[in-house]
Amino acid sequence: MPRRLKKIVKLTPPDWSFEQGIYMVTAGTYGKLPHLNTPERRDFFLETLLALAADFGWQLHAWAIMPNHYHFIAASPEDPKTLRKFLAKLQTTTAKQLNEWDGAPGRKVWHHFWGSHITFERSYLSRLNYVHHDPVHHGATDNAAEYRWCSAKWFAENAPSALVSTVGGCGMDQLEVADDF
Repeated sequence: MPRRLKKIVKLTPPDWSFEQGIYMVTAGTYGKLPHLNTPERRDFFLETLLALAADFGWQLHAWAIMPNHYHFIAASPEDPKTLRKFLAKLQTTTAKQLNEWDGAPGRKVWHHFWGSHITFERSYLSRLNYVHHDPVHHGATDNAAEYRWCSAKWFAENAPSALVSTVGGCGMDQLEVADDF
């Protein structure tokens, strides 16, 4: 196994049961460095995330890409164990490209990822709200729907209006999300 892939796989939380369902994933860059610091880099990361989610059969419900981290919520395919391979491919592919652009081959780009299997509806709704407001939380924008690397606008335009209203009304103060970026 290539050395770089081993590092990513080692970081996989050992307690994930990999049951079918919905998962929230958060990942940060090594040293919290802003490797996704330009619109072009965030576009590349989002395009890669969307393509690989489709390739691995994960249905994205929400996402937010910031300069030094990302979050997404997705429903698993029939075999949820593909999440490890999906994340390894996402982080390997994006790290290689970012390193190529920066002339820094082999540099460690991604540090960690955290995930949770969401089993309660209220938790799911609150986490959707959290991910959609992450760009506001980090000061990237005053209106998440205007931040193009976040699913807030897509969600508002595509989800039933009752769901959009319900999610917007869900509190986030009780959530424990690794997001010290």
